[in-house]
Amino acid sequence: MELYKRNAVSINVGVRLRELRSERGLSIRALARQSSLSANALSMIERSKTSPSVSTLYKLADAMGVPVTAFFGEDVERDVVVFRKADERTRIPFQRGTWEGLGGENFVGRIEPFVLTLESGANSGLHTMVHTGHEFVICLRGELEYQIEDKFYNLEPGDSLMFSARLRHRWRNLGGNVTNALFLLSGFAEGESPAPMHVAGNLNGTFDEDDVIEEV
Repeated sequence: MELYKRNAVSINVGVRLRELRSERGLSIRALARQSSLSANALSMIERSKTSPSVSTLYKLADAMGVPVTAFFGEDVERDVVVFRKADERTRIPFQRGTWEGLGGENFVGRIEPFVLTLESGANSGLHTMVHTGHEFVICLRGELEYQIEDKFYNLEPGDSLMFSARLRHRWRNLGGNVTNALFLLSGFAEGESPAPMHVAGNLNGTFDEDDVIEEV
């Protein structure tokens, strides 16, 4: 039996940026001035020629007066019970990776489960992430390296990791094969949606163990 009989809902961050900018009557140059970004960089993002970093998305969100989650779809109704068929997941494709929501984007509680499928070399970006709540990840296939503050954890199939998300963290697929990992974010602050942070990074970027961790 094929797992995906229908196409899951895909979200294009570049298209959403163009929609949000147009709704506010802003030209690319005007938004570039307000966000302190270059017009060329914004054009590349809107044409899906590059993936924006977490810091870039926050600059754009501040410039347009919207929450960062606005880039990942319009506001949706939330419910106390969410049933999600395997072939109806929200899917956000990025270079070298795909994010698949497991219903947290429609749930009223503060819990966000999702699955990441990562090609070899995929990573969360050059900068670390920090958010409220707790984070749990289990490697389902392949290899996943997690950096938490200045420590590194290598996850193989069946290995899991749990930590306070207030600690600076990032991840990458070190192996030569595709990695699948299940993530669960919980207990985050009201109004915060930390899941997009894990897919908004520059997946084309690389980082080494000698890189200096930078605040986000």
